[in-house]
Amino acid sequence: MATSSTKQKVASQIERLNCATNMFRTGIRRFATTARRAAESAAQMEGPNQYGIGVSKVQGVVKGLTGAIGNTPLIRLNHISEATGCEVLGKAEFMNPGGSIKDRAALYVVKDAEERGLLQPGGTVVEGTAGNTGIGLAHVCRSKGYKLVIYMPNTQSQGKIDLLRLLGAEVYPVPAVAFDNSENYNHQAKRHADKLENAVWTNQFDNIANRKAHIETTGPEIWYQTKGKVDAFTCATGTAGTLAGVTRYLKTASEGRVKCFLADPPGSVLHSYISSGGKLIERTGSSITEGIGQGRITDNLKPDLDLLDGSLYVSDERSIEMVYRCLDEEGLYLGASSCLNVAAAKEVAEKLGKGHTVVTVLCDGAYRYADRLFSKKWLTEKKLLGAIPKHLERYIALP
Repeated sequence: MATSSTKQKVASQIERLNCATNMFRTGIRRFATTARRAAESAAQMEGPNQYGIGVSKVQGVVKGLTGAIGNTPLIRLNHISEATGCEVLGKAEFMNPGGSIKDRAALYVVKDAEERGLLQPGGTVVEGTAGNTGIGLAHVCRSKGYKLVIYMPNTQSQGKIDLLRLLGAEVYPVPAVAFDNSENYNHQAKRHADKLENAVWTNQFDNIANRKAHIETTGPEIWYQTKGKVDAFTCATGTAGTLAGVTRYLKTASEGRVKCFLADPPGSVLHSYISSGGKLIERTGSSITEGIGQGRITDNLKPDLDLLDGSLYVSDERSIEMVYRCLDEEGLYLGASSCLNVAAAKEVAEKLGKGHTVVTVLCDGAYRYADRLFSKKWLTEKKLLGAIPKHLERYIALP
């Protein structure tokens, strides 16, 4: 039989076990309560940002700079939408790492050269560009370890030349001459690449990898961001990669329903070519917009030219007015080319009538052009001061 001492020991052990069990249960309850409260607190903090959290879950972590190119927001232009009775949306391409839509083309022409075995590690990329494509290439080449050589018209600002050099590019400003002149900056770029080993001339105007970038990225993004409810797309064109690629994708995805329009500045022949049914006139005049307008049909545009539903001519006066309107009404600090696109989107919306969704491209910001666009002297020289509405003249901050 168990002694009294043994019974006391067993009772003591049982009491300790019960105490430990109760402590464990209390700990579990406290942990569960703490976890629940933490979850509730997190949910309360996350509540106002469900859209951002959803985007973050999809995006995850990208691999290097090139992974951050594309997937830009589609911004509703509130004042213009309300004025037209349409949803007028701008693709925020100024949010790309290099600051413009040209990051997309830059990545794709380099990838194309790699895939075709034309560019090996440590190689050199050569391009003729007046601006944003060069900046996009500079970022892409630095991230991939390639050298970059840029030929550009000597009419470009010193600021652009300095920026390209700051980004590691070797820059050659050359006289601005027509494309059919052998000394055109594009032809000089090709000759430079031909002289080097392990080098490629990316040929942005006629390299259809440029167009492919927008068939595979920009077009699908617009389609899915609008849930397929886009009715029209418009933008200006230089190389035509954006216009052609987005048009091709949207026409295919919508089975031809989406209407697509070229927007054209002064000095370009494309509006007259399209509106006349194919008569290419001599290029005359010029525009304050940079990187858009064309004197020929590029290889990027040729396959999709017949898909366009028409074209719009946008004067410099309308473009510069929209620069100031977008800043004042939308809070968007955009370059003249972007604002030409916005003016065209507004016109398309007015033509289609209320209830439609019109998309355009906000290709870059005004940061690289501020010394001109907001200068009273420059506006006066270009005879554009009168195009600025009186109540917006307060934004003319430079002499």
